[in-house]
Amino acid sequence: MVRLEPIGPDNWREELAVREDQERFVGSAAGILARAYAYRELRAQAKLIADGDIPVGILLYYDWPEDRQYVFSHLLIDRRYQRRGFGEVAARLALDEMRADGRYSQVCLCYVEGDEPARLLYEKLGFRPTGEVEEADSDEIFMVLDPL
Repeated sequence: MVRLEPIGPDNWREELAVREDQERFVGSAAGILARAYAYRELRAQAKLIADGDIPVGILLYYDWPEDRQYVFSHLLIDRRYQRRGFGEVAARLALDEMRADGRYSQVCLCYVEGDEPARLLYEKLGFRPTGEVEEADSDEIFMVLDPL
């Protein structure tokens, strides 16, 4: 059964990585943890994705009060566990956590142009493109889920 665990002293060192050809699309696990620390004042939530006792990935989301929304910042499924549905289940669990929190009714995210699996997943979850592109940041395409 897939579940999300808060990252803490007992699980922050899990070795999780995507395939080499995916590295331009997804930050490293260490980078995700660094971003969680940098965004801690925005209630950053770094979560280990576990299938039973097996760590299969990591995700991060945080508040963005300026735009009254959550930012679904990162979703990484380890190369050994891809194409098994873990990303979709984990994303749905994270969205459920945001709904339960109830602070905002909107979620935004970006994906790097060319990352078709990410685009398809986010569309399946109900995200739609906003038309914004962050060219300075690897051609990131913005998407929004509204209402959450």
